[in-house]
Amino acid sequence: MPVIDASRRRLMQWLGAAGGLLAVNEARAHHTDTHFDDRSTHQIVYQCNKADPDYLSSILFSVGEMIRKYGDDVEVVVACFGAGIHLLGDPPGRPISQETQERVSSLAVYGVSFHACGNTMDSLGWTEENLVDHAVVVPIGVDDIMQLQEKGFSYFSW
Repeated sequence: MPVIDASRRRLMQWLGAAGGLLAVNEARAHHTDTHFDDRSTHQIVYQCNKADPDYLSSILFSVGEMIRKYGDDVEVVVACFGAGIHLLGDPPGRPISQETQERVSSLAVYGVSFHACGNTMDSLGWTEENLVDHAVVVPIGVDDIMQLQEKGFSYFSW
């Protein structure tokens, strides 16, 4: 059996994961249009405050796994602030691979919400024009996480 290097294995895993997301009848999570009015059984918010490729890959992989496990019965928010806001930049101010940007877009189409910290945007001189279309601007990223936790969201950070 041929040896498959780690990067090829990761690519194959990602392609399989992306295919799984797209194969769900191009479904959108039921809460996408109502912005959490129709509450799912599970809710999670991920902190994203770094632009490191491995860090971002880990977050997006975990988000995909939650979607695969729970389908439409999970609400997922990725709260981006600090250097992590570059994940939502159009174009990003730091190097974010095209593959990573496509993963974010795919997850957003499915219903994952990506929140952009207004404070971080102000510090960068960014406006909503500097963000991808699926970004949701919140005034303060950490306050957003706190408020989501108060609504019952589990909090996850790397």
